[in-house]
Amino acid sequence: MTQSEVIAQLQPIFDDLFMERVVLTPELSAHDVEEWNSLLQISIVLAVEQHFKIRFRVGEAESTNNVGEFADLIARRVAEK
Repeated sequence: MTQSEVIAQLQPIFDDLFMERVVLTPELSAHDVEEWNSLLQISIVLAVEQHFKIRFRVGEAESTNNVGEFADLIARRVAEK
């Protein structure tokens, strides 16, 4: 699974969780979106784990700096299944 394929699957998840539309790009980070706070981050991680049927290690998702790195992490977890 490529980074762009993962991001395409992340878009509907973000659409469901955010009040305002957030267009995902590899460079986008939580610092770029006012609404993206720690509580929403937890919701994102839980929704992603459920959607992709994966589990992140403690602190793993939080260590990513942007959507691209998060998508790469998701792709690695999916490949390990």
